[in-house]
Amino acid sequence: MTAVDASVFEGSFWRDPYPAYERLRTQAPVREVALPRGGTTWLVTRYDDVRAAFTDPRLVKDHRATLPPELREQAPRLPGPFGSMMVLLDPPDHTRLRRLVSRAFTARRTAELRPRIEVLAAGLLDALPATEPVDLLAGYAVPLPMAVICELLGVPDTDRDAFGTWSRALVDDHDDVDQQQATTGLAEYLYALVKTKRRTPDGALVSALVEVSDAGDQLSTEEVVAMGVLLLIAGHETTANLIGNAVLGVATDAALRGHLLADPQRIPAAVEEFLRWDGPVHNAPMRFAAEDVEYSGTTIPAGSVVTLSVGAANRDPGRFDRPELLDPDRDTGGHLAFGHGIHFCLGAPLARLEGEVALRSLLDRFPGLRLAVPPEGLRHRRSVIVHALEALPVVLRPPAAAEGASR
Repeated sequence: MTAVDASVFEGSFWRDPYPAYERLRTQAPVREVALPRGGTTWLVTRYDDVRAAFTDPRLVKDHRATLPPELREQAPRLPGPFGSMMVLLDPPDHTRLRRLVSRAFTARRTAELRPRIEVLAAGLLDALPATEPVDLLAGYAVPLPMAVICELLGVPDTDRDAFGTWSRALVDDHDDVDQQQATTGLAEYLYALVKTKRRTPDGALVSALVEVSDAGDQLSTEEVVAMGVLLLIAGHETTANLIGNAVLGVATDAALRGHLLADPQRIPAAVEEFLRWDGPVHNAPMRFAAEDVEYSGTTIPAGSVVTLSVGAANRDPGRFDRPELLDPDRDTGGHLAFGHGIHFCLGAPLARLEGEVALRSLLDRFPGLRLAVPPEGLRHRRSVIVHALEALPVVLRPPAAAEGASR
């Protein structure tokens, strides 16, 4: 039996996970690795395997698959809102929730947000100092999707800071106490919010989720709260990191910046390439092997935890030519940044819209933006799920750019 690889989630991985992913793809594309907070997972890294695994019914979301068969039926689901969270459920429960939520979280509702997102982006950029270093994550990339998701859900402005704190604690590799406090605080808040929306509907998404029905079927309070938790994490964390990683790419690549400035219509395609090249989610939420599963000649035993590495798959040279290069003219069709199959991200259109508006607004206003520190001075968060910067210090209008603009 091959020993567990303890060398993946450590050291330079947090800054640049791609060398580790390349090593695994080449040498051990399906490998049991140690997790930073204890335990192990089988990491799947090749594109074809990851894409197939997304739709493999033997890989389930129900954590009870890790238990002996005789104990599974009696074992409880995950506690609190996680037990009703769509992304952690299998059919038929997932099918029912997805159908109901899709009736409330429509493409039209997303498209109608564009003017408001543009206004929010402009307001945030107005408040930033142009000629001195500023953390673009704290000042722009994080508050923009936070404002959007809070407005979408119907959360008051005064509560957004707390939402951000809870979201970060749930995604990063904090200790159990931090995550439990975040879960409790967020769930209690959302239970109260749902109660308010039942009493006084306002047309926001929480109200729509409370009211939506299909042939008499409705979401329970627990299910609405669970959807609120999921939307907060997926609709804020991932989009903030998409914007941050994209801005880093633009700030460090003059040719790319010139490419997008010369033709802003290329920005939507560039967003797709940012999603492929360094997407915000580099490892999908865990799955569990309900039975023995084989990929690339390696058998994952029944009951094992399985992680599909989106970041590794999207850099697989077997699928994308010279995948390490950031090429906005590349055909990115088939990238897995939003997953694949029944769990394909419901909020993908919103993430794409926010990424496009954020990047277009920023480049329109500050075409000469530059990093305020050397790239090697940037720090990344310790998260197995997201690839994200701690901060992104930039100068929006450097002296050289200001002089050029004045001529």
